[in-house]
Amino acid sequence: MISTLLVANRGEIACRVLRTCRELGIRTVAVHSDADDNALHTREADATVRLPGAAPADTYLRGDLIVKAAVAAGADAVHPGYGFLSENADFARAVLDAGLVWIGPPPEAIEAMASKTRAKKLMGLEPLRDVTEADLPVLVKAAAGGGGRGMRIVRRLEELDAALEGARAEAASAFGDGEVFVESYVEGGRHVEVQILADTHGTVWPLGTRDCSLQRRHQKVIEEAPAPGLPGGLTRELHALAVRAARAVDYVGAGTVEFLVADGKAHFLEMNTRLQVEHPVTEAVFGIDLVALQLRVAEGTALDTDPPLPSGHAVEARLYAEDPANDWTPQTGTLHRLTVPDGVRLDTGYGDGDTIGVHYDPMLAKVIAHAPTREEAVRKLASALDRATLHGPPTNRDLLVRSLRHPEFTSARMNTGFYDRHLTDLTKPAPDPYAPLAAALADAHARSRFGGWRNVPSQPQVKRYAIAGEEHEVHYTHTRAGLAADGVLVVHADARLVVLEVDGVRRKFQVARYGDDQYVNTTALRTLPRFPAPTTQLAPGSLVAPMPGTVVRVAEGLEPGSAVEAGQPLLWLEAMKMEHKITAPVTGTLAALDVTPGQQVTVGSLLAVVQPT
Repeated sequence: MISTLLVANRGEIACRVLRTCRELGIRTVAVHSDADDNALHTREADATVRLPGAAPADTYLRGDLIVKAAVAAGADAVHPGYGFLSENADFARAVLDAGLVWIGPPPEAIEAMASKTRAKKLMGLEPLRDVTEADLPVLVKAAAGGGGRGMRIVRRLEELDAALEGARAEAASAFGDGEVFVESYVEGGRHVEVQILADTHGTVWPLGTRDCSLQRRHQKVIEEAPAPGLPGGLTRELHALAVRAARAVDYVGAGTVEFLVADGKAHFLEMNTRLQVEHPVTEAVFGIDLVALQLRVAEGTALDTDPPLPSGHAVEARLYAEDPANDWTPQTGTLHRLTVPDGVRLDTGYGDGDTIGVHYDPMLAKVIAHAPTREEAVRKLASALDRATLHGPPTNRDLLVRSLRHPEFTSARMNTGFYDRHLTDLTKPAPDPYAPLAAALADAHARSRFGGWRNVPSQPQVKRYAIAGEEHEVHYTHTRAGLAADGVLVVHADARLVVLEVDGVRRKFQVARYGDDQYVNTTALRTLPRFPAPTTQLAPGSLVAPMPGTVVRVAEGLEPGSAVEAGQPLLWLEAMKMEHKITAPVTGTLAALDVTPGQQVTVGSLLAVVQPT
């Protein structure tokens, strides 16, 4: 029996594993980088061990340090979570060689399936070798890991070399393995996967299907179970292929077999030899705890002959600290508050007041809804996200709500090109027109000083706010009856709640303030000064860092004086485990290049200047 377990991971998945261990009475140990010194997973574990440094390569990818930590803390088992070393066969062997229980498949199964190239060969498939125009479009893909990292779509042959280089660099940073391969890119397919669970006694459960077609940068955003609209014959075929893949490598534990479904046919993608981010939708539909089952399988417990029966439908949305309208740029800062309504599940690696840094994935949380039907589950999740309290950096919350309510999704007609088609419409700013007024009235109440009343008409007060980069100005006055605004009846106003009546309808506005940042229901506002301070003027054509990060490389041969074309890649930033390309805004001459590879930059740092022709 496992008595003490070390979680070789961080964030949401670490907290999720810790939760099950507490329920089972298992003592827990967390490892943490210096950047995660006070992270939620370290606060929730019974004991912690420091991994010196911040970068994944120095911390969560150091299997030797993690095994040493497990032994020092008296752990008798290690759970890898997902990402990092979860699909690293050498790490699994090191855990077993140290006399510890490995919560995962045998190292040999990881070796066979964790490399997508070897997995394809095992399933009778081969990657593309010599790519020609006739093969386009193709997908460059990291052989190790997952989560959309190390992936590039190539539609023009001359872009292939740059895509290979970028994918290798990103994969090496995220997984410690820079191997990549090329395969045909299936346009307009659905991403469908099968959850499997296998024990050491020969039983393999296929636990239904999941649809993960809504993706950005090849990383899943919304997932659901079961995959809607699949013919019964295709579902049975997917189950059979998944079980075949598991038996081919004597699989043990939880895993996922992924497919692209197009024109009624299933195209094998890969097998993930670990727990998936989207596992909660399967748990909800089958009424199980996959982490608990992983632990029992590792202890030698036999599964029942048949899996439990499914019930209802579940949908999961991933909340990211990012700006979808600006090339999904990751965001950093303080997460002041995150709560969701009762009736949905929240899995998160952050607590109120935690800092979202630059070193790791920008996912804040997962929100999961379960209901008897797909329509009810989708509506329930959209409503929960819409009413969630989310105070902090910009997120993809509005995009998720609009995606869930989009007719293409509600009618289950979506595929992996959903955001290619609809992103512009889904990210159009639509702030509540009364949010600035509510913020101003709450602010006026919070700052009011009560004294002798004077029979002198009050002059209109003016407040200015920035919402999604746009300026909004509001006017209000102090009267004998209280605060007033043109065309709006102020029913109530205090520092936290404002009630306005517009055209006979009363609306409530919950207001929260953190310095100059305010949140009115779901609208984020920043108070602008009455008299703006002088700002430093940047030269025309200046390129500044859209996020804090590291300059990983500069385009070959680029130097001041080089001629550049509009859209030409100039340099690449790495932030939150993803690479972000900085391109020339216009055709012209590179007048300045102010950074070098390896240099750390902050938001707004000058990177380069391109003078237009």
